[in-house]
Amino acid sequence: MKIRSVDAFLLSFPLPGPPKLTYYGGERTIVKRDAMLIRVVSENGIAGYGPGSAGERWKSRIENEIAPFLKAHAAADPDALRIKFQLTNPDAELMKIYCCVEVAVYDLVGKLKGLPVSELLGGRVRDRIRLYGSAGMYMEPEGYAAEAALARSMGFKAYKMRPALGPERDLEAVRLMREATGPDFELMVDAHSWWRMGDRSYTRETVEQLAGQLAGYGITWLEEPLPPDDHDAYRRLKEKDLVPLASGEHEPDEAGFLDLLTGPCVDYVQADVVCQGGYSLARRLFAQIEREELRFAFHSWGTALEVMAAAQIGICWPETVVEWLEYPCYTEPGRQFMYPFPLAAEMLKEPLQIVEGDLVVPAGPGLGVTVDESVIERYPWIPGPWSFFTLISPPETFAVTSDHSVKWAGKG
Repeated sequence: MKIRSVDAFLLSFPLPGPPKLTYYGGERTIVKRDAMLIRVVSENGIAGYGPGSAGERWKSRIENEIAPFLKAHAAADPDALRIKFQLTNPDAELMKIYCCVEVAVYDLVGKLKGLPVSELLGGRVRDRIRLYGSAGMYMEPEGYAAEAALARSMGFKAYKMRPALGPERDLEAVRLMREATGPDFELMVDAHSWWRMGDRSYTRETVEQLAGQLAGYGITWLEEPLPPDDHDAYRRLKEKDLVPLASGEHEPDEAGFLDLLTGPCVDYVQADVVCQGGYSLARRLFAQIEREELRFAFHSWGTALEVMAAAQIGICWPETVVEWLEYPCYTEPGRQFMYPFPLAAEMLKEPLQIVEGDLVVPAGPGLGVTVDESVIERYPWIPGPWSFFTLISPPETFAVTSDHSVKWAGKG
């Protein structure tokens, strides 16, 4: 069955306010949240969907370079299509974008064959994957504790926060979180702001001291406490064996991941299916992670469609390899988290099935979910970065895009 059309829709939800979050190094302004919906349609009108990295460059390359290739081929074997595309397109960025579009191709092929994507990727070994509630952005220590308790009350077994209050108050936040949730609840600390504060960034001595102190509260991992491209620094920190380390969402390519793995630099490897190489890279990484006796945790910071896209390959591996899937928690009626992002859930017609903190992955054809295309009209695209960091020293402003493999989009 030939492919008839390929489209990439950019969507935005403007945040009321917008929120201005003060932290130790400055202030972060969150203007909006974005999403990309990719649609690949066969000649008989069946549509496959996938999430994308929401940017105009990605949209242009999908519609002008990837779409013509796919429309010249049949929706049959996604792996064969990818290899054929790569033979004539050695551009690394374009291949990364293609691997994102490939999720929609898998969804389409699964629907045409009546099989879930997990079966096309080698076969599921389980039907559920553990989620951790992810929120906690730049608030008072008591606010983090309240969010952690709320995540636990919702059935999650773990909660991740983003500290940036200064070393003493960061430690106080984790202490209060532990008090609020008890000893049998897992806590993750995403410290990527520690090296994003300009002159106020934490020194390596401070990071090391905090790592040892946080270990006393039994955290599951300390994520990106150092600049992610400084693998030597991660090796040295890991050698001290103070606390489990996690990193990976900013790795630009497979070579970077392999160095992170074999360093050894971390205990938990992280990657985003949307912007870091899709299913093909994930399959190669998982095999290496198993050999190195490490663990994997998905980075997923967008919509319910992104969560399901990751889950379909995650359940093809045992929990001893692919342990966690990030589930971003947004404000909704009766629940106060970071900020509202209704588009995240509304992209699907039915809510994801979450039972006791696990995502139950459907066995229906394709991704097993029904996309609501009305979001295309209801959430029109707003150009520009989605958030900005304004530093105190030196006085600078940096923009952030939706491609999580890029540390900064540039100066605003």
